[in-house]
Amino acid sequence: MELGNISQPVYGPGTEAPGSSTPGLVGMVHGFLRLVQPNALPVGALVLCCLSFFLSQLLLYELGFLVCIAIGLLFIFLVPLVGWCFCCCRC
Repeated sequence: MELGNISQPVYGPGTEAPGSSTPGLVGMVHGFLRLVQPNALPVGALVLCCLSFFLSQLLLYELGFLVCIAIGLLFIFLVPLVGWCFCCCRC
């Protein structure tokens, strides 16, 4: 296993998906990640002293995941509520 330079790691998406025994699943996961997080991490905003600007850039960076979390929470609460209404309120 190649560790590379530990003191100065290089982060970034690879040009191709890593080899795996399940290439379909790996491709689907990488496609989802590219869909929900297309922007790079705002490293330049880390240098600035303005905390509110950094937080706004970080929220913009994480916007795709925040939308997915909101949809997930909506389904977690909405699906059981609709099921309860169908079971208990059979008009």
